Amino acid sequence: MSLMGKIGRLLRSGTVSALCLLALSAPVVALGAEGVSDEDNARFQTFISTFRSEVLAEGVTAETYDLAMSGLSPNVRVVELNNSQPEFVRPMWEYIDGAVSERRLELGREQIDANAQLFDRLEATYGVPRQVLAAIWGMESNFGRNMGGMNLFQALATLAYDGRRQDFGKSQLIAALKISQQEGIPPSEMTGSWAGAFGHTQFIPTTFLAHAVDGDGDGKRDLWHSSADALASAASYLQRSGWSGDRDWGFEVALPEDFNYEQANADDERTLSAWAALGLKRINGDPLPLGDMEAEVLLPVGANGPAFLITQNFGAIMAYNSATSYALAISVLSDRLRGRPGIIGAWPYGEEQLNLAQRIALQEGLEQLGYDTGGADGIIGPNTRAAIREFQRTRGMTPDGFPSATLLTRLLNERQTQR
Repeated sequence: MSLMGKIGRLLRSGTVSALCLLALSAPVVALGAEGVSDEDNARFQTFISTFRSEVLAEGVTAETYDLAMSGLSPNVRVVELNNSQPEFVRPMWEYIDGAVSERRLELGREQIDANAQLFDRLEATYGVPRQVLAAIWGMESNFGRNMGGMNLFQALATLAYDGRRQDFGKSQLIAALKISQQEGIPPSEMTGSWAGAFGHTQFIPTTFLAHAVDGDGDGKRDLWHSSADALASAASYLQRSGWSGDRDWGFEVALPEDFNYEQANADDERTLSAWAALGLKRINGDPLPLGDMEAEVLLPVGANGPAFLITQNFGAIMAYNSATSYALAISVLSDRLRGRPGIIGAWPYGEEQLNLAQRIALQEGLEQLGYDTGGADGIIGPNTRAAIREFQRTRGMTPDGFPSATLLTRLLNERQTQR
């Protein structure tokens, strides 16, 4: 199974870390009951009361539940964010430029130097380079400066009692209660984002229970107050997700003029030697390292942007957060922290990025023209990319599988002429 195929399986199985939700997890301030109707508050209190027996059946004590849940009211800001659909899509190059800022690089180098012994130990134990861990730390919480200030139990209870993330909210609420009970952390100290992510490395509760480790040797796992615990937990999670210390995440490449863009997909893993035989080179013109290490071509914005060969370590970062933009930002930031150059290939500046409604329209259009996308949900997964490639191939377009605005315009125009 290919690297991206493995990530898809993780996503479908529900075992992927909460960090795939961090695009939704900007810190916000708790608003309490302001703006909540009496009817909504009454429904919420009924939920708190009836959910208690379900939680106690999971091994949470009555004392833990009552201490964490008493006095809570729905958080209207959580309701608003939970019901919102993002319309603006930030271009990947803007996202990466913001992630790999000079200030973040400066802070990252300072933290690497200040925690040298810790990083030495984590590298020896888990095989994850300090630069990768520092990049995650910087991206997730700005090195502990922005961990989210919302009451975690209020946020999760608000998600759990109503809305489109009820199952998620319930499972994370139960897990958060177990964390408070098992680790002895007072509920008042358990703060995070509206979507339930918390601590220096922004785990969600179920991920914490499954993967968090004690990094400072005090017998506790505390991602809020111990950066050592948080970094060790991130390293452990990456290792369990397939990180291998004998390879890098990948590198930027130059494609030959006659490159077959159908080979740039998640189902086409080849050895570095095989890619070299097809004419791929490093972006600076140097030959690829030869060997039987497998990699696949990644075109994050299609044929008109930079190209990369990615290994299973890139997949481990995507298990931490399933967004390609996030994984690439972590990879580039870690490279810059090593003193390597950033991305050299040109981005298609000015190219419009499709928002959710446009992605759904693209999928619906493909379906109506006979190309199976597996449903119109706005998620550009393997089925949709395969459908795009088939559409592009039959129209003499470059089959890169990328959902561009140009592609959407052509597809909609074709649908219009067929009516």
